[in-house]
Amino acid sequence: MPLRIPSPSSVLIASLVLIAGCNEAPTQQAAPAAPIVQSEKLRFVADHPHLKLLPVQGVKAATAISVELPAKLVWNEDRTQRLYPPFAGRVMSIRADVGQKVSPGTTLALLASPDFGQAQSDTAKAEADVALAQKTLRRQSELLEAGIVARKDFELAQAESQRAQAELERARARTRLYGSNSSSINQQLALSSSINGVVVERNLNPGQELRPDQSGPGIPAAFVVSDPGSLWVQIDARESELGVLQPGTPFELQVAALQGQRFFGKVIAASDFIDPLTRTVKYRGLIDNRERLLKAEMLATAKVERPFKEGALSIPASALFFEDASHQVFVRVGPGEFERRKVSLIHEGSQEVIVGSGLQPGDQVVTNNVLLLARQFRPFDVKTPNPAETGVGTAK
Repeated sequence: MPLRIPSPSSVLIASLVLIAGCNEAPTQQAAPAAPIVQSEKLRFVADHPHLKLLPVQGVKAATAISVELPAKLVWNEDRTQRLYPPFAGRVMSIRADVGQKVSPGTTLALLASPDFGQAQSDTAKAEADVALAQKTLRRQSELLEAGIVARKDFELAQAESQRAQAELERARARTRLYGSNSSSINQQLALSSSINGVVVERNLNPGQELRPDQSGPGIPAAFVVSDPGSLWVQIDARESELGVLQPGTPFELQVAALQGQRFFGKVIAASDFIDPLTRTVKYRGLIDNRERLLKAEMLATAKVERPFKEGALSIPASALFFEDASHQVFVRVGPGEFERRKVSLIHEGSQEVIVGSGLQPGDQVVTNNVLLLARQFRPFDVKTPNPAETGVGTAK
């Protein structure tokens, strides 16, 4: 069968038809009708595509929520001793290191201190003065009995003996306070623990010169001894949570480094002022640490159950938005119809918000894409400019 070749005219016609088909504009779908805004209400037409983006949830009564507050673990200062040198001196030997258990009287370090030697010398002089005063008193007593001296001289010797004894007791008490119980003058000052605990800090080296003026806030102590069996918890609460914590309130402590571990404590003290820098109220808690899992300076989260009075309502935090200097939500009042309402807050959390007024139990609040609804009101919220202010339409 012979091959049939199309004519040039038929090829040209087919090409023109194909080009015309490619240049034909696609059929456009009609845009959905704009929502109707009436005062604080917004109404969508039925089957509007935006309605699928506006899920709602019923408002429910709030009973109690778990409030999370930032916290930090510190040493229990009721069971902590910070040792500073009472006299100037040089470190001769170090007898204890970090992690070592100590008891009252344990020597942590020895210092060679001429100033302490002066205190020991004062004690020795006071002992010599007492011995001399007692001898003088006995001599005056014998002479008084023999009628050789007047009673006034005996009474003066008696008073001198008492003064010398008092000075001796003062000097002995001073040296005994710093660990010296003998009358020898060796100038060796012992830094000793006075509590049971563990050495948790050591901030001195052999041969280091120490002075008593190197002490106070911001200056590290030579040694820090503490009982880590219990720790303090410093909790920061916002002003809106003043009623959540009070002495005796229990809390649960969560530490990021110890996932799965649960620790419980209670509040033991509260400050009476607001920190001017952080705008928070400082609370102090106590927590058991006998297993030694918690460490000082750990960052943690304290969880406290906060109850609410009757009438408080709970909504998701995603339903809330802030506009016109007020907190607002959208409530579905009918099919495709939403109403904007202002609400007052009792508590604002990351997941849940507690409302005091503006809603009723059972109201259906929009929980997502609330800004999509808020944008529909903005063209109608624009204030019409005053001609007197703009100068438009006024005579020159």
